[in-house]
Amino acid sequence: MKVLAKLTRITTQKKNKNRFNIYLDHGEGESYGFSVDADVLVKYRLQKGMELDEPTIEALIRTDTIHKSYTQAINYLSYRMRSEKEIRTYLKDKEIEPEHIDEIVNRLHKEKLLDDQEFANSLVRTRVMTSSKGPLLLKKELIEKGVTASEAEEALNHYTFDQQYEKAMKFAEKKMKNDRKKSYRQQFQNVQQTLMQKGFTGDIVQEVLSNLPDDEKEDAEWEAVVFQGEKLIRKFERKAEGHDMKQKIKASLYRKGFPFELIDRFLEEYVEE
Repeated sequence: MKVLAKLTRITTQKKNKNRFNIYLDHGEGESYGFSVDADVLVKYRLQKGMELDEPTIEALIRTDTIHKSYTQAINYLSYRMRSEKEIRTYLKDKEIEPEHIDEIVNRLHKEKLLDDQEFANSLVRTRVMTSSKGPLLLKKELIEKGVTASEAEEALNHYTFDQQYEKAMKFAEKKMKNDRKKSYRQQFQNVQQTLMQKGFTGDIVQEVLSNLPDDEKEDAEWEAVVFQGEKLIRKFERKAEGHDMKQKIKASLYRKGFPFELIDRFLEEYVEE
């Protein structure tokens, strides 16, 4: 014989007007039974005087638990799009039961609130506008967020070659300007290394390097030699002189990437025998 409980009272919670306390009488007087969200209350048409058996009570509690977790997921999604992996990690951190997580994720998919391809597309479009990352770093970021390699590749179609080139060139020009006191060869190598670290592909890097502005390159290179050379004179003036100093400065400037003809010119004009 099923054990029945009579629903004796429904009250609104003081701190949350969308949740309701359900009071039951199992034959020994009224006592608090459980609480439910407004949606669950309406769905099951709960009202005073109803008789509920234990399986129904357990189903109500389970439904409400999943609904609360679903609401948490919706709130998490309200800030920005998320990948399925991010949602699962979030719910797991909230100590939601694994089978409840599966149910919530399936519901989010059905309601078109969870779509890894759309998430990937959106993230790429956002990063193109707000960051200096190249496509290889974006792909790595997407995969870390749980997106498949094929979904990541599809999303990267939203990052055109022209956009990549423009972003890489802008960064390269800024880098060259900041490194203007270094040799052109060193500037060139620094740009190449940095663009690769930022995740730009080899074809983009080569295209940028081949189009770097070299206007007034010779004048700028000479200014850099003088700047670096004078620093070396101050460094070595107490340790060496004459030919010995010239050799030390020559070796140091060569390691910094300056051409021999400019090094020799500097030594002739600035360092006495």
